[in-house]
Amino acid sequence: MTQQAAKTGVGPTVLVAIEQHFPEGVRIIQDSMAYQILPPGVKAYVWATRFPVVRDWMVKSAEKNVPGIWSGMMCRKRYIDDRVTEAVGNHVQAIVNLGAGFDTRAFRLPALDSVPIWEVDQPENIAAKAAGLRKIFGAIPAHTILVPIDFDHQELGAVLAAHGYVPNAKTFFIWEAVTQYLTEAGIQATFDFLASAPVGSRLAFTYVRKDFIDGKAFYGQDYIYQQMRVKDKIWLFGLDPEDIADFLHKRGWHLLEDIGYDELTKRYVKPTGRKLNSMAIERMVYAEKI
Repeated sequence: MTQQAAKTGVGPTVLVAIEQHFPEGVRIIQDSMAYQILPPGVKAYVWATRFPVVRDWMVKSAEKNVPGIWSGMMCRKRYIDDRVTEAVGNHVQAIVNLGAGFDTRAFRLPALDSVPIWEVDQPENIAAKAAGLRKIFGAIPAHTILVPIDFDHQELGAVLAAHGYVPNAKTFFIWEAVTQYLTEAGIQATFDFLASAPVGSRLAFTYVRKDFIDGKAFYGQDYIYQQMRVKDKIWLFGLDPEDIADFLHKRGWHLLEDIGYDELTKRYVKPTGRKLNSMAIERMVYAEKI
């Protein structure tokens, strides 16, 4: 994973923080910590969106370049929130968040208060998040272990073990907005680690469609293709929805759900009454270890 990819870690939380300035009844996700956890230099940007005219302009601007980005960011987080809360209620014993960035679910979901959570990311993101947590809580919450890793040069299992993770614990693995930044070898290395997970462990991850990565179909997302594939060259990996079940089965996992953002938008945005696009290039997978 490149340094450019690491810098994208703050982006989703910025959007979630801005979302909190919408009236409570129409928010897609509730996250009072999103603003607090952000690095100081980003907070002024978010603060300005308290004003409706600025906030509406921000959403329209984001949607103009990348249609569906707003609902996509919010909906994928809501979906993972729902699945992890459900799984903890069914005796999941640990959570590992791969590429956690500035995500706050470890601290805002009551169901996770007593579950040990390992948050894994590149050292610069972990250092910034640790500083934010100390500012909010005075110390890093006891149930959360922040794990810095160089994804290109360190083995995930060994690094987690060095931070106290016990591999025989039934675990919920979160892999949100990461897979597109990895090489095929990086994807396989992660699944090599996931292969040791106990039966009944869960995995929620997002992926970008392979035909988009290959430049065969753009789904109205020409701007992001130019940015991520042509200019920055940091989106590297994609999957075909038709191949997901077989892809997982070969790696010891059973597909529970492969869901598009059009369905997530109906589930989480429609009840708010807001009219937002959905994003076709990214999808969400939920799987169980077999």
